[in-house]
Amino acid sequence: MRCASSRFIWRMICRKAFQVAEPKLNRAMAKVNGINLFYRDTLSGDQTILCLHGRWGRGETWTDLIARYRDRYRIIAPDQRGHGLSDKPIARYAGEDMATDAYELIQHLGCAPVIVVGHSMGARIGAYLTARYPQVVKAFALLDCGASGPAQRAEKPPEQIPAIDELTRDWQTPYPTYDDALRDLQQRFRATGARYFADSLYETVDGYDFLFSRYSIAAIVEYAQDWHHLLPQIQCPVWFVRAKESWALSKEEADKMRPLIEHCAYFEVSNSEHMVYADNPDEFYPAFDQFLRRIGDG
Repeated sequence: MRCASSRFIWRMICRKAFQVAEPKLNRAMAKVNGINLFYRDTLSGDQTILCLHGRWGRGETWTDLIARYRDRYRIIAPDQRGHGLSDKPIARYAGEDMATDAYELIQHLGCAPVIVVGHSMGARIGAYLTARYPQVVKAFALLDCGASGPAQRAEKPPEQIPAIDELTRDWQTPYPTYDDALRDLQQRFRATGARYFADSLYETVDGYDFLFSRYSIAAIVEYAQDWHHLLPQIQCPVWFVRAKESWALSKEEADKMRPLIEHCAYFEVSNSEHMVYADNPDEFYPAFDQFLRRIGDG
């Protein structure tokens, strides 16, 4: 019997090898807000779900959600600026900027109003999108993200931000082989977190590295700001989800946010530290289905 580490690596290799067996997705670039944004699109269904991933991620993190809902919905999952195959400009990465990326993608595809599903950083971007462009959002699933941050946004010019990601700065990248990368990720994270980072691995002439830009990660942190003020502006139905063992969203922070959201349904996912849709799909997706039924889309 293989050890847990070997089983994880084998699952990841098999997943990559057999991705061609998955239902075909349309993959394309859209010119939005001055950048090229890569996105996946099922081109199915009348109602659209727009999925916004977190820091270090890609639209590929939503593979399971896409498989579950593509027969009923059109699913659009972009790589957000600075991540995946999208542009990684030396620019601002404030919530407003990335929300405008999403808004212009919705306009480009003519799919409004959408159901926004945002996780972690993607939830923050979803909040800016929903508050600033309410006409294009029908409902919002806010997944495991707190609204606290600096009271004032930094005014540092983008070109002065060092390309240093504090989380990954000491990782020994590029990795010599794909297996080496997977072993390292498995040692650092539980299986769902390791898979999340593995989705961004790609081969270079020097070995395997990540598609996200270290500069972009640093700029996202630099331009972060408290966004509690956005919550009362959100008038559509909101499904606010917290991982019960979350390291990203404390119970106290969630309790502070909930009264500020007018149409809020709150849910906690057990046996999850942050990746609520991946850590416990058997609990997450039935609750998501209930939310969709509540807004008339189940």
